Amino acid sequence: MSDSDLEASTNQTRDVKINIRAKQGQRDLIDTAAQLQGKSRSEFMLESAYQRAQEVILDQTFFGLDEAKFQQFIELLDAPPAQNEKLHALIRTKAPWD
Repeated sequence: MSDSDLEASTNQTRDVKINIRAKQGQRDLIDTAAQLQGKSRSEFMLESAYQRAQEVILDQTFFGLDEAKFQQFIELLDAPPAQNEKLHALIRTKAPWD
């Protein structure tokens, strides 16, 4: 989460409630971590969940490559498609709704 995202999320009025149940040990650990960062349990949990949600979404939409792998990727994209007889047969087949 960027600093501006964090500031925006903490400066806005929170109008949606999120309820979860946890084990005592989980809550205690969260409370300890929150205290170490000078945050309330809610602030700590919301920030942590928000960061993790961003990571999950980025993992599904972004991938990084070094220069050599990127060049290989570009070459594969630019290469003509391989012959695929099954695909050609599928394209030539009349759709059932036609």
